[in-house]
Amino acid sequence: MTAAVTSATRRPPGTRRRTTGRVLTHVGVAVVVLYCLAPFYWMVVSAFRRPDDQFDNAPLPSPWSVRNFSAVFKPGVGFGRALLNSVVVAGLTTVITLLVGTVTAYALARLRFRFKNAVLGMVIATSMFPGISLIIPLLKLFSDIGWINTYQAMILPTLSFALPLAVWNLTAFFRQMPFELEQAAMVDGCTRGGAFRKIIIPLAAPGVFTTAILTFIAAWNEFIIALSMVNKKEMQTATVSISKFTGAYGFDQPFGTQMAAGVIVTVPLVIVVLIFQRRIIAGLSAGGVK
Repeated sequence: MTAAVTSATRRPPGTRRRTTGRVLTHVGVAVVVLYCLAPFYWMVVSAFRRPDDQFDNAPLPSPWSVRNFSAVFKPGVGFGRALLNSVVVAGLTTVITLLVGTVTAYALARLRFRFKNAVLGMVIATSMFPGISLIIPLLKLFSDIGWINTYQAMILPTLSFALPLAVWNLTAFFRQMPFELEQAAMVDGCTRGGAFRKIIIPLAAPGVFTTAILTFIAAWNEFIIALSMVNKKEMQTATVSISKFTGAYGFDQPFGTQMAAGVIVTVPLVIVVLIFQRRIIAGLSAGGVK
């Protein structure tokens, strides 16, 4: 009887290995999630501390306070205008990137011409240049033409890394779409441009949407270009404004207000990603389907 019970409860070696593998996978995922979320958690906790308690190491603020958030939006700080500037720069960068990147990616994916792969390789190669290497020549150029402290001085350089990302993602997405779609539309009387607008663009919406979100996040978080091209406070973006906080309460350390501003800048992006995470994953994975 004992032998029968022992043999019934004994697990095969393969089952034990699979169980151990699942446990290790869950542990690894938990470690990565904690590692990624710990800075964000500490930023939120620090933002809700009182200015007098900003260097407290307690895991939760006691008491909770919103004084840092109210201080961020004081008239002399100018953070509200900085947020508006970030929305303008990131929004226009995203729109221009989608308009140019979609047409370019469609041409590289669907049209036949010489050196097409070389052109795609050059597009990707441009994204490998460090942003700091572009600052000096662009700063000289924009100074000569009077573009310093303007939106275009921040938008055009940002396109240098936003466009290659968009072209690469959308080219892979367009390549996996059947050529018969355009052929059927042209048989029904559409031109190639009409087939592109009426058939391809609606079907490519997941990839375009994913590219738009990634481009907006990259442009929203951009720092070095905005810092170099703007020296007027009213034209600074949110990331630059946060770096130049000098203390909203006089001569205090700006740690608490910087954390509050960081929460304000980060939370909208987190909410957007959480809401549209399925679309983002679908758009990123769709280009890999052959």
